[in-house]
Amino acid sequence: MLNFEFYCPTRVVFGKGTISELGRLIDRSKKILMIYGGGSIKRNGVYDQVKKALEGYDVMEFSGMEPNPKYETCMKAIDLVKKEGRDFLLSVGGGSTLDGTKFIAAGAMYDGEDPYDILTKGIRVKSALPIGDVITLPATGSEMNCNAVISRLSTNEKLAFDSEYVYPRFSIIDPTVTFSLPLKQTINGIVDTFVHTMELYCTYDVNTPLQDEWALGLLRTLIEQAPLVLKNPQDYETRANIFWCATCGLNYWISLGAVQDWSTHGIGHELTAFYGIDHGQSLAVVLPRLLKNRKKEKQVKLAKLARQVFGVKTSDDSEAADLAIERIEQFFNSLGMKTKLSDYGIDAREAAGKIRDRFAERGTKLGENQTIDAQVSYDIVAAC
Repeated sequence: MLNFEFYCPTRVVFGKGTISELGRLIDRSKKILMIYGGGSIKRNGVYDQVKKALEGYDVMEFSGMEPNPKYETCMKAIDLVKKEGRDFLLSVGGGSTLDGTKFIAAGAMYDGEDPYDILTKGIRVKSALPIGDVITLPATGSEMNCNAVISRLSTNEKLAFDSEYVYPRFSIIDPTVTFSLPLKQTINGIVDTFVHTMELYCTYDVNTPLQDEWALGLLRTLIEQAPLVLKNPQDYETRANIFWCATCGLNYWISLGAVQDWSTHGIGHELTAFYGIDHGQSLAVVLPRLLKNRKKEKQVKLAKLARQVFGVKTSDDSEAADLAIERIEQFFNSLGMKTKLSDYGIDAREAAGKIRDRFAERGTKLGENQTIDAQVSYDIVAAC
């Protein structure tokens, strides 16, 4: 096991009716900017619950945060924060809204010329406004980590940053608010959680048996619960189990002392940036082809997954790894998730060329061994 340091100051408030707890989680002296996306929180009643819980508070609203939150939109919110003197940010919505809120929190306190430097130049965040959230979509795990991914329309880029200063002070998770989620969002969230777990688990072995068991347990739970939620979207227990999987899938417990990958996300972000396909869709397309391309490096973990998650009996690790990859793609397909670029009207070789050129220009190298360079990325995407 490798050395590690773990820090997560987020208070998680989980369960039915927990939105009413907002009043005890935010000091009444705070000037709140409530950030949300489109109209879904008004249709499903979350907006009314939040407003009721914050009666008597100084609350301003900023709406319009998109899926794959845009830098341009975040900058409008940053201007509002500075103009109105807001000193607490409340994200109400999915992981994209929370990611955007994290960037707003950091950008509002940034003392350079352009907060985009945080994304492009790796400028270290030195401070950020405090954040809380009511999370409404199980997917990104943003409610219990310090990461965010932001897109920029003018450059077709999708870039990430992290900082301990943007951990949410609290996250309210009420699974009942997911009852009305569109089927597509439910499926995307399950795939996103599955791939998060794979990015943290499926690398090379450094003797982390407990972390491996956590990861494999997450995958088994997702596979067991997914058909149940598709059959009965209003079953509370299933929704709760899936939401907690999403949160734990990227709060980094399962990666402590282990090795991380993130190449599927690195390539998937480019597909979203260039073609606008959903994040979950991009991951489902890339992961099976990436695993085939990097099978030799990942064979031990893939074989373990095949046996402990999918019940594969063969003692041959190479054969077991192949079966794991096959079963993963079958699982995605069983959810109704398409796994080929052609399914989205995208030419695989054209996409591969765009990503190769961008990675070559940046000098990008991905993967746990940094072996996925521009040309290897081309090979992976061309096979998609």
